[in-house]
Amino acid sequence: MTTKKTTKPRPPATSWVIVRTYSAGCFAGRLKSRRGQDVVLTEARRLWYWAGAATLSQLAQEGTSKPSECKFPCPVSEITLTQAIEIIAMTPAAVISVAQVPTWRA
Repeated sequence: MTTKKTTKPRPPATSWVIVRTYSAGCFAGRLKSRRGQDVVLTEARRLWYWAGAATLSQLAQEGTSKPSECKFPCPVSEITLTQAIEIIAMTPAAVISVAQVPTWRA
């Protein structure tokens, strides 16, 4: 008798996600690849500070209700994040919400 190896389904490589890392902070972007704790995002923005969502989970599901109070720097074309400890799929509404946050500059 043979047994089937079951694996957890992975999201498509173009899925929008929020990634929380061990020490580099949180990022929103398109998931390009994942290998263990190493994650590559494209069109990524660091989520330096957010308002209008209690948690990253809420931000990934609903977006922010206070975009003018968020501090999201400019997007980068690609970033490799090591030590990813959380990857949360984003809804289309959350993607639009994060994209509409003005670029924060110091």
